[in-house]
Amino acid sequence: MKVAVMTDSTAYIPADMRKKHHIHMVPLNVVFEEASYREEIDITTEEFYQKVKEAESLPKTSQPSIGYITSKLEELAKDYDAVVSIHLSSGISGTYEAVCSAREMVEGIDVYTYDSELSCMGQGSYVLEAVEMVKEEKSPEEIIARFDEIKQSIRAYFMVDDLSNLQRGGRLNGAQALVGSILQVKPVLHFVDKVIVPFEKIRTRKKALSRISSLLEEDASKAKAIKVVFIHANNEQVAINLRDEFLEKYPSADTSIGYIGPVIGTHLGEGAVGITWYLK
Repeated sequence: MKVAVMTDSTAYIPADMRKKHHIHMVPLNVVFEEASYREEIDITTEEFYQKVKEAESLPKTSQPSIGYITSKLEELAKDYDAVVSIHLSSGISGTYEAVCSAREMVEGIDVYTYDSELSCMGQGSYVLEAVEMVKEEKSPEEIIARFDEIKQSIRAYFMVDDLSNLQRGGRLNGAQALVGSILQVKPVLHFVDKVIVPFEKIRTRKKALSRISSLLEEDASKAKAIKVVFIHANNEQVAINLRDEFLEKYPSADTSIGYIGPVIGTHLGEGAVGITWYLK
């Protein structure tokens, strides 16, 4: 059986890596007034953050159309028997449901959809795991079973500089955002039941980052092997510093740097930082 791996653009797997590993992607869209851009295709992350600074209002985001997804699946059906498709949390986007709907319209290929319940390289971690398993000629059922194992240990914590983008976009409860703005709190956020909620309210950015790092180190101290991604929204040096500090204590850990692109960046805002990890 020839198995394809597909995801959406919010996994933020760099183009060269997608090409190298034959990862197929459907893009979400970011909309500035009347102009719509497919992220990772029509607009780069760097261009997006510059455009946000120049724009009069916050951009909007939209999921891929069912027609676009259907066309992509029909294209894959020409060369593959099945596709494992991993997507951002269904609690913050309808992309996963759109792929589930599109698969009913396509013949000649078995489509295995998976809700990562995360985004960015938390979502991307599942994708890269699938790539390795496809190389080992594992079946789609075996890949999905492995995803369920990963979900037991995967963690993702992040902080934002300004809660207003999340609140305006409907991705965080309004009252929680208001309290955070008044108190200038830098809450540590995470996903629970597919949606973004505060984990702890912390007063300063430095303390919030330190708290996220401590959560990572707590798991790393008990793990035989751990895979970690340090993620940033146009603030790479902060992610690098966090990684380097972690590697001083756990030099054998598998680490990398990830980024927050246009669609998720619209909601989290520039300067957001996160760490995601799972036990290998």
